[in-house]
Amino acid sequence: MNLRRLAIALCAIAFAVPASAQTSDLAAIARSSGTPDIPGLKMVWLAPWGDAAKAHPWRNIIVHQTEGPAGSARGGAQAQSKNPTRRGVMVWVETDGTVYWAVAENLVPTHGDGGNRNDNKYIDNRPTFRQVVGSNSVGVEFAGNFPDVTQGPTEAQVAAWRILVKVLRARYGIPLTRVYAHNWIDYKDARYCEGCALAKLAREWGE
Repeated sequence: MNLRRLAIALCAIAFAVPASAQTSDLAAIARSSGTPDIPGLKMVWLAPWGDAAKAHPWRNIIVHQTEGPAGSARGGAQAQSKNPTRRGVMVWVETDGTVYWAVAENLVPTHGDGGNRNDNKYIDNRPTFRQVVGSNSVGVEFAGNFPDVTQGPTEAQVAAWRILVKVLRARYGIPLTRVYAHNWIDYKDARYCEGCALAKLAREWGE
């Protein structure tokens, strides 16, 4: 029994070390430039990273969900890449978990412009009212909740988000408390709470 316990302990240590190393590696990758391979993410680079220090001063992350069918993230990202400041976001996530980085990080797409929810329906809006807006927030759009807008993200999207949110936070120095759902900060659609499940997951996952 003692040998068995020792073997289990050694296995636990062996698995713990790579996990720590992966976290360290992810933080280093998040500060790189170009089109890096990010472990666990299938990333399609329509716009490469530049120098993180010269990126737009992003302070928040806003999670969106679009009423597009499965497969629509690619088209949305390509249209965004051609016209970066159109209404849309910098990062798009397909139902299969593929992430499209559509816009150079020094440009500002138009999304979450209102910042006008002050009813405290979902969160305390005093610190977000007209403060968390498109011009200071990285937008991430998850495709696929069509024709049922109440449909949640896919397992592949959740798995991609678990890594992606860490990368975004590490690259731009954004704390967990500044990850928001669209409906937390802006009036949108009474039928569902857009982005709420994903934003809540990000905060629950913690560091």
